[in-house]
Amino acid sequence: MTADKHLQSWQERFEMAEAMQPLLGKLYRNQGVEVVLYGKPLLNASTIEIIKSHRLVRRHVGDKLRLRESFPFVEALSKLAVKQCKVDIGKLAINYWREHSDASQVEAYMSQALASAIDYDDNQQSRDVVLYGFGRIGRLLARLLIERTGVSNKLCLRAIVLRGGRKGDLEKRASLLRRDSVHGPFNGSVEVDEENNAIIANGTYIQVIYANSPDEIDYTKYGINDALVVDNTGIWKDEAGLGLHLKSNGATKVLLTAPAKGAIKNIVYGVNENDILDEDTIVSAASCTTNAITPVLKAVNDKYGIVNGHVETIHSYTNDQNLIDNYHSADRRGRSAPLNMVITETGAAKAVSKALPVLEGKLTGNAIRVPTPNVSMAIISLNLNGETNKQDMNEYLRNVALCSELQNQVDFTESTEIVSSDLVGSRYAGVVDSQATIAEGNRTILYVWYDNEFGYSCQVVGVMQKMLGLHYQSLPVA
Repeated sequence: MTADKHLQSWQERFEMAEAMQPLLGKLYRNQGVEVVLYGKPLLNASTIEIIKSHRLVRRHVGDKLRLRESFPFVEALSKLAVKQCKVDIGKLAINYWREHSDASQVEAYMSQALASAIDYDDNQQSRDVVLYGFGRIGRLLARLLIERTGVSNKLCLRAIVLRGGRKGDLEKRASLLRRDSVHGPFNGSVEVDEENNAIIANGTYIQVIYANSPDEIDYTKYGINDALVVDNTGIWKDEAGLGLHLKSNGATKVLLTAPAKGAIKNIVYGVNENDILDEDTIVSAASCTTNAITPVLKAVNDKYGIVNGHVETIHSYTNDQNLIDNYHSADRRGRSAPLNMVITETGAAKAVSKALPVLEGKLTGNAIRVPTPNVSMAIISLNLNGETNKQDMNEYLRNVALCSELQNQVDFTESTEIVSSDLVGSRYAGVVDSQATIAEGNRTILYVWYDNEFGYSCQVVGVMQKMLGLHYQSLPVA
């Protein structure tokens, strides 16, 4: 009898999650509404992922949230004329059930909580995006942009630019988009149009352009205008080099997915994106490590004040290293990446001050490249102005992750078993590992995981939206 009870409960949850999926898809495709549950994206989530995200709620807030309690909120949301926003149904549902015993007032409650997004005057125009380069970050950006395909989508991936153009190149590029050894298969279909040099992914027509220099392309020939070019090659990092993109017809803004040199603004989304002005034509999204540590450092500095500190990065190896020992211009990086831990330099700690000037001159940093293909960790050792302990520090950072302006950048885990591979696909800039936190008096050491590929790519998308003047509300307001 007990076994039947558990099976029946599982069946009920499974069916409820299945019923949610088409509603979640329609909300995004038709209204531009992205539904999350305590920060966990439900768009394109499997039934099992939806169930698991509900189980995590209790760990976050102490209250259980059943699918039969959250489903009325998804249903009510699908009936409201809400547009262009991110809605956390987990927070809405928990707040509601703490004060109500039935679902009779859910729709009225939702209408009030989401009033600012109902009948939102969406006069934002769709904008063209070009990916210049199609490596690790380029392909993940393509996945993120393609998953947003729909009539309400404002970021339109129109083209990718590559060097070469040898026979078979197009199919090889499409194959790399279809399959990824780290991030798994592409969620959908990918076709190749050899005659027109294009890739069609989930209905998105992507022109493939071959060029040797950024300034030799006429994007308008392909119907691309006023485009944001996202340079993920890492070849050009200063204004002179990146400015070559702006000499191409149809390109008006450039975003670099690496730290920039000179006076170019380095932006960490969630921290200093408001520094981007309409007249800024070249912007950098900084590095994956800078994105991972800056939101956490901002949170800690806001509450305790940081006197000084050191950041040690345990970083997965990258394409910049060699598979086996070979020549490399940088110290140690010529040694085999899959076989060695390699001490190397990182400018991430110093680069924090470009996004958070209050920490200018306060941080040092180093990096150790390790034999894993993805997911890295930053160990942040800080001297503080104020005193704290492990419990207070963790409680504060948990609240930052759940209920602050940094909730989309900072995640928080209490798991005693989590390891790097568990964080592959994390959409957060960084994940605080609370079990490893050390804090006593005015000293603290924080361990922050980050998917240096996918999590960083999510941050880049945020900078893209800001550069193009695209605004999305996050509701309920933290």
